Amino acid sequence: MSYHQAEYDEPLLNQFKSGSTYRVDSGHDPADLGIPKEIVRGNLNLPDVAEYDVVRHFTRLSQMNFGVDVGFYPLGSCTMKFNPKFADQITSSHAFRDSHPLAPEEYVQGNLRVVYELQEYLKELSDMDFVSVQPLAGAHGEFSAILVARKYFEDTNQPERTEVVIPDSAHGTNPASAAMGGFRVVEIPSDSEGKVNLKALEAALSEKTAVFMITNPNTLGIFDDQIEKIAEMVHNVGAVLYYDGANFNAILGRTSPGLMGFDIVHFNLHKTFATPHGGGGPGAGPIAVKSKFRDYLPVPIVGLKDGKYFLDFSAKKSIGRVSGTIGSFGVLLRAWSYIRYHGADGLKENSSIAVLNTNYLKKKIEGKYEVPFYRLKKHEFVLSTSNTGRRAADVAKYVLDHGMHPPTVYFPMLVHESMMIEPTESVSRQDLDRYAGILMEALDESPEELKNRPVNTPVTRIDEVKAARDLKVRW
Repeated sequence: MSYHQAEYDEPLLNQFKSGSTYRVDSGHDPADLGIPKEIVRGNLNLPDVAEYDVVRHFTRLSQMNFGVDVGFYPLGSCTMKFNPKFADQITSSHAFRDSHPLAPEEYVQGNLRVVYELQEYLKELSDMDFVSVQPLAGAHGEFSAILVARKYFEDTNQPERTEVVIPDSAHGTNPASAAMGGFRVVEIPSDSEGKVNLKALEAALSEKTAVFMITNPNTLGIFDDQIEKIAEMVHNVGAVLYYDGANFNAILGRTSPGLMGFDIVHFNLHKTFATPHGGGGPGAGPIAVKSKFRDYLPVPIVGLKDGKYFLDFSAKKSIGRVSGTIGSFGVLLRAWSYIRYHGADGLKENSSIAVLNTNYLKKKIEGKYEVPFYRLKKHEFVLSTSNTGRRAADVAKYVLDHGMHPPTVYFPMLVHESMMIEPTESVSRQDLDRYAGILMEALDESPEELKNRPVNTPVTRIDEVKAARDLKVRW
């Protein structure tokens, strides 16, 4: 299949000279409105551009970009699913779209019902006791959960608990969230099977340990079957076991964080329930806890009493608000829609297909690439290009040249020249076969030839060293 991405010499929006197709003049002098002269804003210097030029500008930019509506997006760890259009339609309904976030509770009972039901679904799926949907992204949920744990240890007079233990297969946001929460990060290595090294964990755990953060399955796509032993070890030293919900998509309907012994959980709604990925825009990262942590959750939580939904601020020792209202409602609504559409059986089947797609793709390419930790994978797998004499980054550029998105490269760092691939369930066998073919065709080019890729994209190979040394952090 031939491919060449669209390429335009597109100016900045403020460089257009089309002029607006209409004018609106308020006819008011700020002084007539009672606004003191010293706080009146001057010219905002906004571009004066016609609607047709604005639409064409952003359409052309979208054609020079890649997204989940364009093709397969197998970023390992990030779980970039297709976002179903029925959820977009529900969220665009004027009844939801036009409701004000600060409207009185009696006027937004439908909105509050959606959030309440989503809280209940997340509780049931995770086997946890209470949920707050306040956090606005996965990493925000992580950070909020760390603050919950910190508040718990402060309240129970355990100031000596200053450390968070994290395996080397963890997501990069884990140590960042722990450090931002005021803890010292202690990293432990994986064992020869890619699981938690129990001896290293035992050595790291102490009366100083506040939290052990782990993703299960982990970033290698491996389900750690030692999890019950891990939970016992963590709880025996009085610490909290924290579940990074990034890979929850792999286990829906099979097991749950609650059954595994976790105390606190965060959910990435885009990774499991097909809401849009944040990417600097809207996101949602609810957190769930066991009962003893309920009073520390971010508020408000949506409650139900006497048939009426209400904002519940009764968590006595709450860490407070972590967002302006009840969270990112449009994203929460999409997740609710997705769960209602699929139901329990559908969600379980989605996980099964995601795992099947991962192992199918792994089997297609493992004769050409090294796949460390040879065992059944769950939602994703990590390959290494080190056996091919080629750099992972160069193979990724080759994939770009064929109209598909490359995997995550150089993460996790415990695998040399790593490429992490997560197909998800929202991809066809045809796409999987084509992707495997592209990865194998990349090896037909020499290492030197690969260094010239990509050539079919608007931006070709950049000087990476110069880019790193000569950063341009603003336009």
